[in-house]
Amino acid sequence: MSILRSFVIGSLTLLGVSAFADGVPGDCTQLIVGIAPTWNSMRGELRLFERARGGDWTTVAGPFPVLFGKNGVAWGTGLAGQNEPGLRKKERDGRAPAGVFEIGQVFGYEAHLPPGGDYPKNPPDNYTHEKMRSGDFAYHWLVEIRHNSDPPVPGAGSAIFFHIRRGVNRATTGCTTMAQENLVKLITWLRAKRHPCYALLSANEYDKKWRSWNLPSPDAFGRSGSASLPR
Repeated sequence: MSILRSFVIGSLTLLGVSAFADGVPGDCTQLIVGIAPTWNSMRGELRLFERARGGDWTTVAGPFPVLFGKNGVAWGTGLAGQNEPGLRKKERDGRAPAGVFEIGQVFGYEAHLPPGGDYPKNPPDNYTHEKMRSGDFAYHWLVEIRHNSDPPVPGAGSAIFFHIRRGVNRATTGCTTMAQENLVKLITWLRAKRHPCYALLSANEYDKKWRSWNLPSPDAFGRSGSASLPR
């Protein structure tokens, strides 16, 4: 093989790698998708999707109404989003991290997951250092969203979870919350071997990125690529 040919093939290979460097990884076959109508929206929707590896996404459940940060969303640090221009997630800014993130462990007050659950779980002692109050109903179950985790950068926000909402109008400082029955449905659906991920974007940003980030088509939301979620 000539030196020139080797160089061309190598360059194309690198281009191919960089083209798919961001977005949902190929081994992720369970995907949680959150859509915020705007960057400043505290309310939005959540859906659960599955695919065979290399296949198309199909809707499993949702939409569920959810609450994001009280001030909306901002770019976080995970599998995708950390290199985007614009507003960045900071500690105590009242915004949920946007982008694509791995799902970590499940935490809870109970010794076992809800019936049907099969996912790594830790007891409450592992997260008391995050100032989560023992016995607080909102923290009965927590699902870790791995924002700013590898390694954590001080000031960029930490301890981001899915958890039970405190009320239909009580948003958080950065977590994503929902009704208890919907959180239990999410927990019992998760499977570690399927490498679940979470994608959170504003509606307009989703329409820009769904193809390049390997996300479900906007058709799955009944939007056909146009941002039209209720505010």
